[in-house]
Amino acid sequence: MTTTLITGGTVVTPSGAVVADVLVDGETIAAVFAPGLGPVGVDTVLDATGKYVIPGGIDVHTHMQLPFGGTFASDTFATGTRAAAFGGTTTIIDFAVQRTGEVVQDGLAAWHAKAAGESFVDYGFHMILGGVDDDALKAMDQLVADEGITSFKLFMAYPGVFYSDDGQILRAMQRARDNGALIMMHAENGIAIDVLVQQALARGETDPVFHGLTRPPALEAEATHRAIVLSGVARDCPLYFVHLSASGALEQVAAARDAGRNVFAETCPQYLYLTLEDQLGAPGFEGAKWVASPPLRSRDESHRADLWKGLRSNDLAIVSTDHCPFCMKEQKELGLGNFSKIPNGIGTVEHRVDLVYQGVVDGKLSLERWVETIATTPARMFGLYPRKGVIAPGSDADIVVYDPNGHTTIGVATHHMNMDHSAWEGYEIDGRVETVLSRGEVIVDSGGFHGAAGRGRFLRRGLSSYLV
Repeated sequence: MTTTLITGGTVVTPSGAVVADVLVDGETIAAVFAPGLGPVGVDTVLDATGKYVIPGGIDVHTHMQLPFGGTFASDTFATGTRAAAFGGTTTIIDFAVQRTGEVVQDGLAAWHAKAAGESFVDYGFHMILGGVDDDALKAMDQLVADEGITSFKLFMAYPGVFYSDDGQILRAMQRARDNGALIMMHAENGIAIDVLVQQALARGETDPVFHGLTRPPALEAEATHRAIVLSGVARDCPLYFVHLSASGALEQVAAARDAGRNVFAETCPQYLYLTLEDQLGAPGFEGAKWVASPPLRSRDESHRADLWKGLRSNDLAIVSTDHCPFCMKEQKELGLGNFSKIPNGIGTVEHRVDLVYQGVVDGKLSLERWVETIATTPARMFGLYPRKGVIAPGSDADIVVYDPNGHTTIGVATHHMNMDHSAWEGYEIDGRVETVLSRGEVIVDSGGFHGAAGRGRFLRRGLSSYLV
């Protein structure tokens, strides 16, 4: 097997940062040495002096080729995972989909078919349950026991598409409590939102900004509270909120966690940086680039500052992307004249590691917490630790060499996602992904790509190791 020695770098883990040498033997990490004590005669030496050596990023929330609003997310597993690798992400967990009336296992098989032979990095699946009934509940047990699918997503939004009512949510939570799975929740009051949307359209309010104004933060907070109550009725079923965007919802999560509940949440870079006024409210139809759900929140309220605080306090455990890209031409344009027809999604899978690192530079997050939120906690939360998410002997050699003295300019001219625009055009990052190893193989180095489609493997996940 090929051996690689990464020398002189600062190895960053959630517990601290220390200068060390890392030995890779084949696909796994063999040892971590004090500087200069590593073996001689290895096949390759990578000099990481002055740079950070971190576990490969794990993005636990992506939607490659998701059908939505009459079209499909524009990134395939090939284009999306290649872009992810450029940005220092070496594992994704995507969402397989079951809709009402469909067989859960058929939905999973369809996603396996999309990814097989395509992915450049390792991948796993969550399962979206769009139709909770007796057969779906039985399928939950089978997927946990046999398929390595240990997390299930429910929607309190999108009536008529993915929506589950409170009774369906409770039944799924009860089943997850019994089989050890984690329930993931899109928490917005979709019934009330649909009323606000129809009222806005009736008033002639059709521009993209009204997508945000008809999905107020209060309806995210209400749904978050309701889901927490239901999970309590289900004997503290482990509950994970996806893409949390607003202060009120975060308050609900924090209160549950203060009470010792198995309640967790993620946020996404768009909610840490972007705003309703500056992006979603851009002139004309330009704001369609930033239509996503939940929507971007107002810059005049404390949402962004509260989310950064939540990351520091661990009331927010993870930063994911909710990567669901659509091109403006022929996709976002489906909503010209009617904001409710704009496909929901923003493309960020390539930029997450950089954008969260910028929070370190700006004094909003510690170096250790950067690694914890983008790699280690994702692995622990979703049954991949210690195979992934840590630089330690026996773990997969998914490693990023990150240059804090480098610089990254984000834009459509330089990104690798399959999009005709960038939601992050002109953002400047005071750091740069220099080298990326996936299971011991250098797939990105100094801007060059050396990976191969199909080398990414499906990951059968265990149960969460993050529960209290």
